[in-house]
Amino acid sequence: MPATDPYTLQLAPSVHAYVQPDGGWCLNNAGFVSDGESTLLVDTAATERRARLLREALLATGAPLPRTLVNTHHHGDHTYGNSVFAPGATVVGHEACRSEVLAAGHQLHLIWPETEFGDIAITAPDLTYSERLTFRAGGTEVRLIHPGVAHTTGDTVVHLPEQGIVFVGDLVFQGGTPFIPMGSLAGSLRALDLLRSLDAGIVVPGHGPVTDPSAYDATERYLRFVAELAEAGHARGLTPLEAARGAELGEFGELRESERLVANLHRAYAELEGVPGGSPLDPVAVFGDMAVMNGGVPVACHA
Repeated sequence: MPATDPYTLQLAPSVHAYVQPDGGWCLNNAGFVSDGESTLLVDTAATERRARLLREALLATGAPLPRTLVNTHHHGDHTYGNSVFAPGATVVGHEACRSEVLAAGHQLHLIWPETEFGDIAITAPDLTYSERLTFRAGGTEVRLIHPGVAHTTGDTVVHLPEQGIVFVGDLVFQGGTPFIPMGSLAGSLRALDLLRSLDAGIVVPGHGPVTDPSAYDATERYLRFVAELAEAGHARGLTPLEAARGAELGEFGELRESERLVANLHRAYAELEGVPGGSPLDPVAVFGDMAVMNGGVPVACHA
């Protein structure tokens, strides 16, 4: 039977992934690098309770609490738990991640007011970079790479070249539908080319089980499907919702959160109209249309 509780997966002697099934809304992955003396943590979790479970899982491997915490992007499911590990850890992220964390604030509380998020103190990266940053954590070389505007404006790829491991954040949803309304369709495709160039055999997605580089091809097929659907719908004068409701999902119908198609079409339409990637879209329109696609029910936070 598939796992339903969070679990820790050792990827290399010094590297673990922390996976939260089933990877749906607000059930993200994290990971850590440790030599038993110092620890680097990649991302946290959406609620205080889940962040504390991550903390316990990390300690259970014999790793000490992290001195460094890297956020792959600003969304609350990856950053809300930062305060559970601060002030003992320096939080690192792309400069746009910092500004977006501060701008978003308790955004998840507004989207899902009935979720028990716990005591969440918004904690933004206090060490930022612009393009690339390389350092060593527990004797392991860690490369932080900004792929440009992709899932969001401030994404970070965490590459461990010596182990052939890459934490890609929400550039990949393994088994789930990609989600790009806060980023860029064209930028997400470029980011996949960057990921391929790293030649890492083990891929830790932002959501879903640990995978391999075949996930890049699957993600690209979906994004190109969105692009083609947007071009056809836009040319016919259809709204993103009309285009989404008339779409035949084919192989993509098996992905979780299929309602995200309309959100992705909102971004694709904006790019066809010359709107720069990462420019804010109307969240009421985006989430309202997703609710329509979700059978008239707002999408649920699974945390």
